[in-house]
Amino acid sequence: MEADLAYPATWGRTQASRDCGGGIIRALDELLRDAVAGDPLTGLKWTHKSTRRLSAALLRRGFRASPNTIARLLRDRSFSLRVCRKQLAEMGHQDRDRQIRYLVRLRRLYSARGWPVISVDTKKKEWIGPFKNPGRSWRRQPHAVLVHDFPEWSQGPAIPYGIYDLAHHDGLVVVGTSHDTPSFAVHAIHRWWRLVGQRRYPAASRLLIEADGGGSNDCRKWEWKVALQGLADQFGLVIVVTHFPTGASKWNPIDHRMFSLISANWSGEPLTSYEVVLKRIRATRSNTGFHCRACLDTAPYEPCHRVAPEAKANVRLQRRKFLPKWNYVIRPHAHPKPGSNYC
Repeated sequence: MEADLAYPATWGRTQASRDCGGGIIRALDELLRDAVAGDPLTGLKWTHKSTRRLSAALLRRGFRASPNTIARLLRDRSFSLRVCRKQLAEMGHQDRDRQIRYLVRLRRLYSARGWPVISVDTKKKEWIGPFKNPGRSWRRQPHAVLVHDFPEWSQGPAIPYGIYDLAHHDGLVVVGTSHDTPSFAVHAIHRWWRLVGQRRYPAASRLLIEADGGGSNDCRKWEWKVALQGLADQFGLVIVVTHFPTGASKWNPIDHRMFSLISANWSGEPLTSYEVVLKRIRATRSNTGFHCRACLDTAPYEPCHRVAPEAKANVRLQRRKFLPKWNYVIRPHAHPKPGSNYC
């Protein structure tokens, strides 16, 4: 019925003004009563019903008004088209603010003393193939991509795990092709330390890692701690780990200083091969001097790895007195370098 409706040119302000003196406003309010949401503070309202449907419903009640007239009447009554706004933090933890303040103080201490501080996280997994990538890019002709994004049509997953150096404003992304596991995450940190960290901080005996509370670097996973113990033993590092509370990962520096730039750099471009992914990451730049390295990790990682009790017992784990579930230290078994007292 909606598609067959014709709206004569005489409809509009004259017809609406005639009917407004009657019951069109009351009828419109009744139609919107069950479909209205709004802001109780400002009085601004919005509705899920389209103006064409409202016009057809009013016609069945004996009122004639075009969709444009309906839109004007809605605006006059403080209605507007709105989108959902992410403002509610349902998972906010009671110790969130205390943990973030502690994390910032520790970060400033390490930065002031020239000790390495890195922010780590896993970026959203991408499927390699001619698939649609969200966003737009300037081109003469659009990319032709597949209609459906079925994983079985792809060459495989691309799992970008990033390490961001806060002091030098650059990073490394290790693109995995297997699974996002704690072993994969620590292997990426190991690669960053071997390629960048050792040369940049030759006298360092400690490393501060800022990580989310879940995912591959979950604070509850023993595989993560066992892998970090291996890293500490190999390089003689005292590894200090601080986790962001649940629901606070958006404050992780790597998300808004590195991953956001990478996403913008390949926006609207299909990731047709692993080489394309690596080139896009390496080409990421910013006006503040950010640049990024990238490498591929084709090693297989077991997704459900069970840690043996003896491996857990071998971890030299010391939890901090302040919120110990999020803050802990892993010390090497071999004697660390001089001056390796951790903070």
